[in-house]
Amino acid sequence: MQGNAPTPDGQVADAVSGNWVDTHAPAFSRPYLRLSRADRPIGTWLLLIPCWWGLTLAILSDGTPRWEDLWIAIGCGIGAFLMRGAGCTWNDITDRKFDGQVERTRSRPIPSGQVSVRQAVIWMGLQCLLALVILLTFNRAAIAMGVLSLLPVVVYPYAKRFTWWPQVFLGLAFNWGILLTWAAHTGTVGLPAIILYLAGISWTLFYDTIYAHQDAEDDELIGIKSTARLFGTDTARWLKYFLVATVALMGMAIIDATTAQASIMALVVALAGPWAMGWHMAWQLRGLDLEDNAKLLQLFRVNRDTGLIPLIFLCAALWL
Repeated sequence: MQGNAPTPDGQVADAVSGNWVDTHAPAFSRPYLRLSRADRPIGTWLLLIPCWWGLTLAILSDGTPRWEDLWIAIGCGIGAFLMRGAGCTWNDITDRKFDGQVERTRSRPIPSGQVSVRQAVIWMGLQCLLALVILLTFNRAAIAMGVLSLLPVVVYPYAKRFTWWPQVFLGLAFNWGILLTWAAHTGTVGLPAIILYLAGISWTLFYDTIYAHQDAEDDELIGIKSTARLFGTDTARWLKYFLVATVALMGMAIIDATTAQASIMALVVALAGPWAMGWHMAWQLRGLDLEDNAKLLQLFRVNRDTGLIPLIFLCAALWL
């Protein structure tokens, strides 16, 4: 538990082996890119995929794809990278004292001394400004949703201090892109987007509870709350509940969005998405081992594929 020395080359303990930051990025930029988790791209995917869910379902709901939708998709890709980086920087600033006491996180740039708090704040501000430039290219409704998204982002790092359910706050932040992209396409936020948002939150509870089990012992010692600690050995049962809720809510969102415009074939194809996603989540449960941190990290990372599965089916439904 004690000590905060970084690995010899500054690599973060849970970074992807051979990642581009540690192998190709200029040396001066590496601490900042590590602060943004650029060496661990799964978080960017988990922030981006719900954006694409919201956009494709919005297009499917009104049957009117537009050229600007292509920019929304691309802009969200860039914005997800920037805002995930800004959010992680904020998280590391607020958690710097805790991170130095946890085996998995003590090698992060701030507790390991690679970056000062002042440098981290400047880096966070730069990322936010660049993301704002992209946001301002969207319509007013999307801009308003983008500004409101800062609230759950700011609150999330503190949630583990006052609730056993900090994963809910992470879900509120990471799935906000559903509401934003729906608004960017339609100019408002409809009921299907809200239901899909709830599905995304349930999915976040699923994968981040798995992730949080890596730190459960250290979190108990330093007084950090999480669903992993709350559920304990009963985690698998709770994950089944989140699986069912994710699939059911996503199915409801698709039905509500498509019944007015889409064909029966498009509806069937779109609904196959959450069904297939559910099977992928069930496959994760079969391999769950709460005592194997390497396995927990592996299962967490495969959730990129979990989220892409319904997106593929939604895109296919657009062509029907």
